[in-house]
Amino acid sequence: MDLSFDSFVLAAATADLSDAADPRVGEHADAVEFRMDLADSDPESALGAYDGDVPLVATNRASWEGGDCDDDDEDRLATLERAAERDAVAAVDIELDSLLTPRGATAADRVREAGASVVASFHDFEGTPAASELRETLHEAATVGDVGKVAVTATDDHDALRLLEATNAATTWGDTVATMAMGEAGRHTRAVAPVYGSKIGYAPVRPAEATAPGQYDLETLSRLVGDLERNPDT
Repeated sequence: MDLSFDSFVLAAATADLSDAADPRVGEHADAVEFRMDLADSDPESALGAYDGDVPLVATNRASWEGGDCDDDDEDRLATLERAAERDAVAAVDIELDSLLTPRGATAADRVREAGASVVASFHDFEGTPAASELRETLHEAATVGDVGKVAVTATDDHDALRLLEATNAATTWGDTVATMAMGEAGRHTRAVAPVYGSKIGYAPVRPAEATAPGQYDLETLSRLVGDLERNPDT
């Protein structure tokens, strides 16, 4: 399936692909992020059985980047390469640190050869880097990936503002990026960042099973982003 990141993509996050049949997904989401690392059953079998109409973003988050996958990079990336071969998988999320290794670069090539895009992701669960580091990381991620994704942790309004400024700068340079600040202090960035050029937002299908701190539920994020897109000056 095709998934263009020329405009904002709202991804419904889940570890259970049966959630893709939830009416809220069809009404509000452009894609489903399948957290393979959080799945209770075999995620590759779930991909093979998926027959939904919503394109998938496959994520197999490494434990060292906040996920539940303890496989070594060879096995973990091989799983993502196989996922990319599924017709329903339109994009694959690979950690920036992995992509900067020879094995990760090979994985990115194979994902693209299979017809899927690469989301190069970076997560900071401790805080928000300095402005110069944020801009550098976003540009690096957007260079090795088709979308450069940076998620940070905001402790105050200054952190959130710094992320939005970096998002605006990256977009001005022509980079395709997705940004968000985790935590309550940065929660509003999930709705506001698209105004500054962020191309992907994430919201859980089941609010009680959020995959990152500070996520809005799917319907709320869809409404907030839509309202801001229609009335950017209000």
